[in-house]
Amino acid sequence: MPYLIGISGGSGSGKTSFLNGLKECLDPDQACFISFDDYYKPREDQKKDAEGVSNFDLPESMEVEAFVKDLESLTQGRSIKRLEYVFNNENATPEEIIIKPAKVIIVEGLFIYHYPTLKERFDLKLFVDADDELKIIRRIKRDKEERNYPLEDVLYRYKNHVIPSYRQFIEPYVKEMDIIINNNHSFDQSLKVIYQFIKSFK
Repeated sequence: MPYLIGISGGSGSGKTSFLNGLKECLDPDQACFISFDDYYKPREDQKKDAEGVSNFDLPESMEVEAFVKDLESLTQGRSIKRLEYVFNNENATPEEIIIKPAKVIIVEGLFIYHYPTLKERFDLKLFVDADDELKIIRRIKRDKEERNYPLEDVLYRYKNHVIPSYRQFIEPYVKEMDIIINNNHSFDQSLKVIYQFIKSFK
């Protein structure tokens, strides 16, 4: 069976950047990568808050069954296809993602440790962490530049959706992590450690 590594952390912590760093280091035969972000339900299916704003920061925002099914396919040696999720950015064109199985499967996402059916699958659980002020700065920059979200919208969602969700659905599992990666300044040393660990698999 493949070795499964999970990567989670709060919004803006740098978990996707850490994942991309591993992608740059590793060959396709060493590891494959699957992101929970590509399993968001459509905007019209998202729960709305009291102000009528869609809340994408809830576990039920995700197509969990589809994600588990695809992860199971990868562990059984079958490739999967998925349309990239572009976060409702009208300026972005989604691409078809093809993921081929490998001896190490690296899974990234906000809520991967919240679901028992997912959490129990991981052989190694990683958590990327950073100070709150850094996370919100990174979130503002990312959502403005990559997702075309207005600043007022970003701040509203961070206060009313992101923070409550983190405290309820993500932070409680920090104590169960195998490795916590500090990303206040750089995760380069942690990246080297995880890279060397994955390279050791034959």
